[in-house]
Amino acid sequence: MKTGVTGLYSPRTVTYLGLWDVGHLKLKVYGVVAAGKELTSTMIDDANSFVVQDLPPLVLAEGDDNGLGFVIIHPGDLGISVLAHWWIQGSVLCQHIRRTLWGANTPMDTAKRPVIACVWELGLINAEQQLWRDTMMIDQPDSGAYLNAHAAIAVV
Repeated sequence: MKTGVTGLYSPRTVTYLGLWDVGHLKLKVYGVVAAGKELTSTMIDDANSFVVQDLPPLVLAEGDDNGLGFVIIHPGDLGISVLAHWWIQGSVLCQHIRRTLWGANTPMDTAKRPVIACVWELGLINAEQQLWRDTMMIDQPDSGAYLNAHAAIAVV
């Protein structure tokens, strides 16, 4: 068994990139960028294509969605990750991810490597779940307030 730290904790830059309409979903989009990497328009377009193609049938199959969620595009040290999240049943977060190592022709098999998220992505996921609780798990759920509230973190 391998133990120990495999990488130093180095804060990432987090940027809010706007909203995507994907089918009936409204998704907030964030970029998380490792030091020495950049988030290009090609990466954003590719992430959008992945989300538009893959997410609607998954959301439909899961059912009972709230029509809201968020996407993280993360050019990291080892590759690029795209994490698409959507809320169901008022309090359950679903996820669909694609991870591709730099230089690889195909994404990693997430069924054989069941990664949830890295520590930097988890920080943003945590911030989003707090925004969800504050805006949607209240007496008068407010989807507009959720969509207009952005994770208030400069780095994670």
